[in-house]
Amino acid sequence: MMPARGKAAHFQHGDKNLRLFLMMESLRTGGSERQFTLMAGAFRRGPFELHLGCIERCGKFLEDLGEIGEYPLGGSFLTPRALRSLGRLVRLLRRTHIEVAQSFDFYTNIMMMPAARLAGVPVFIASQRQLGDLLSPMKRRIQNVVFRLADCVVCNSLAAADQLAKEGVPNAKLTVISNGLPPGAFQEAVPALPREPGVMRIGMIARMNDRAKNHALFLRAAARVASRFPLAEFVLVGDGPFRKEWEELARQLGIGPRIRFLGERHDITSVLAALDVVVSPSRSESLSNTILEAMAAGRPVVATRVGGNPELVCDQETGLLVAPENVGALADALETMLASPNLAREWGENARRIAQANFTLDYARERFEQLYVDLLARKGLRQAAVAAQPRLK
Repeated sequence: MMPARGKAAHFQHGDKNLRLFLMMESLRTGGSERQFTLMAGAFRRGPFELHLGCIERCGKFLEDLGEIGEYPLGGSFLTPRALRSLGRLVRLLRRTHIEVAQSFDFYTNIMMMPAARLAGVPVFIASQRQLGDLLSPMKRRIQNVVFRLADCVVCNSLAAADQLAKEGVPNAKLTVISNGLPPGAFQEAVPALPREPGVMRIGMIARMNDRAKNHALFLRAAARVASRFPLAEFVLVGDGPFRKEWEELARQLGIGPRIRFLGERHDITSVLAALDVVVSPSRSESLSNTILEAMAAGRPVVATRVGGNPELVCDQETGLLVAPENVGALADALETMLASPNLAREWGENARRIAQANFTLDYARERFEQLYVDLLARKGLRQAAVAAQPRLK
């Protein structure tokens, strides 16, 4: 597996116009979409001539990106519309003389591989930003073929990289670059909810369109905790097709008045400032942006021991890890936090220090920049720039 830590080098001035193409399925609300947007902004400030593409030009992050090409599929990779989009993408890659093309999710992994090959792009990088266990077996097999053909597969967690290695993707093609947080994530914010004496708030931040996020487990654990801690308050942030189901479950559990459903929010730093503990009860997670943002805000986290969560949450140092699907264990962990608020604050400060040291946007940008240098050098390109660089330790 390629290294992901250490001091990264920078391109020299003469390499300002390294031509980079990034592609995402859409720009809807989500962790991968947010990370795509953040990295695009960081690359625009760096030594790149940046071009962007997507399959669907939609979503709240569009306004932050500027110009971005759209290459729709029409429901399948085999539709006439998809083939026309593939042709347009190939022509764009050729016309702009792209040197590095990087896809960010399943559908763009599949689309970019033939486009990059047909266009003669020197370096094609695929991405794995989830564990793969939520894909169908057929999708996993198809994507793993693409991964073997790519020059590199960037995973955002060791857990995701280890899973691909078990499935036969060569270790030499795998590298881990964690998500990065912008400076604003570390700044103090005015709480979105006014503080109340004696009240401690436990929150979960996740879209309500995926049962793997496990809102039901959170609500059932909240019901147990609520009966023992009358001043505890529970907050759900996010929206989606399952919201009414979770609202009804809260009513059935008898905790409706103790739960706040805030809907989709764009002021996450302010929301986190109003919380005392953040919960991530997912069944599957590669590297959770919610956990990272909570750490940056100095909030302790209770998370299920799945995927990349143990890479972020240091048990009894920055929060607590619990067995997945265990409502009793989750409730006990939340009660530990509520019973020891000083300890919870200490763990939150530990989490902030770790995030500042390892999960900034600049840190992620440097890792990608070094990766591009290395991969181009392997193809005999940009050798003058590479020769001037210090190497990763």
